[in-house]
Amino acid sequence: MSKLDYNDWMKQALAEAQKALPVDVPVGAIVVDSEGNCIGRGFNTRERDQNSLGHAELNALLEASQAIGSWRLTDCTLFVTLEPCPMCASAINQARMKQVVFGSFDVDFGGCGGWVSVHQKPNPSLSVIGGVLEAECGQLLATFFKNLRLKR
Repeated sequence: MSKLDYNDWMKQALAEAQKALPVDVPVGAIVVDSEGNCIGRGFNTRERDQNSLGHAELNALLEASQAIGSWRLTDCTLFVTLEPCPMCASAINQARMKQVVFGSFDVDFGGCGGWVSVHQKPNPSLSVIGGVLEAECGQLLATFFKNLRLKR
């Protein structure tokens, strides 16, 4: 995949993130197979569903697994607007994914190098690329949290 493809897919992940608003933190994710087909989409649903597992990445992984009939998502790439947390990074490893491409870095809770590097074990071949459309992804989050503070 070229850098242009990364930007295009991240824009789709940003569109997914918009679906979480105004209730949930706007994070969106897309799973793309080795042939360049979107096989899974997801956005945060924690507040909406009152489920701590309602992360965009997990929702996208579930949809992708159902689409192909397997939990193994080898040769697939996950595009997500925010660096996956340790829980999601572990799930990505468990799914045997090939690559993760994320937008904003998360120094407080990131599991792909921001806070910890869960992605390196047990799958050291997992490729991680951060900072794709970082400004756009970060702005969406910043606006959400600014509006949340104004409501308090």
